[in-house]
Amino acid sequence: SLRGERLRRRVERTERVAMSFMDAREHGSKIGGAGVASAQHEAIDRRERLRRLALETIDLAKDPYFMRNHLGSYECKLCLTIHGNEGNYLAHTQGKRHQQNLAKRAAREAAENPSALPAAKKARPTPRKTVKIGRPGYRVTKQFDHDTRQRSLLFQVDYPEIEDGCKPRHRFMSSYEQKVEAWDKKYQYVMFAAEPYEVISFKVPNAEVDKRGDDKYFSHWEPDKKVYTLQVYFKNGPAPSRADGAGPIGGTGGYAVPASN
Repeated sequence: SLRGERLRRRVERTERVAMSFMDAREHGSKIGGAGVASAQHEAIDRRERLRRLALETIDLAKDPYFMRNHLGSYECKLCLTIHGNEGNYLAHTQGKRHQQNLAKRAAREAAENPSALPAAKKARPTPRKTVKIGRPGYRVTKQFDHDTRQRSLLFQVDYPEIEDGCKPRHRFMSSYEQKVEAWDKKYQYVMFAAEPYEVISFKVPNAEVDKRGDDKYFSHWEPDKKVYTLQVYFKNGPAPSRADGAGPIGGTGGYAVPASN
């Protein structure tokens, strides 16, 4: 009756208080408290976020330190730790202890096997320095093909003291690459190099080189005579006059002028 109803309400109120106390104790706060989370709560939350992120991005099948034992637990072979599930193991791999052990192992392996270092960390080879003996002799011949109406240049560079096993090289360089003369888009440079001679270059018209056949554009090294030959044909094009009156430029004319470098 009335007495029994009062007793029932008192028991329910006692149970609610007990449940609230248990919930508060599990979370480490007082009953009714709603303050700022403690450092322990922040650490727990951070580990949980790392665990979820690791589950999404890391493939355990490729982890060399991940092992499942006969008890169904998971072990880290690097740190010799045991974990109840994959999430806890992944959270461990993001922690300070695991990262420190990884760094120690990498340093030990690098000390034991220096040849296994990445190529980027190896010392770069320094360029070989040789004593130059001066500039080589050269001959430049201006040619004209009456059939194709094309002009060409024939370079013959003498390297009598070239190093054994060395072959001369050449390349084209734009006016904007060099820093000796003022830029002039109407000209380009042909450079020749061979050890132990100095590099020489020739100033030629900045016209497109015709490479459509071996009889127009070719280079040849004669090891017996020590002469390097290069022939360059220029494609036909407009021929504006040079400002200095030395002749036409462009694809239809122009002389090779030695340029210091």
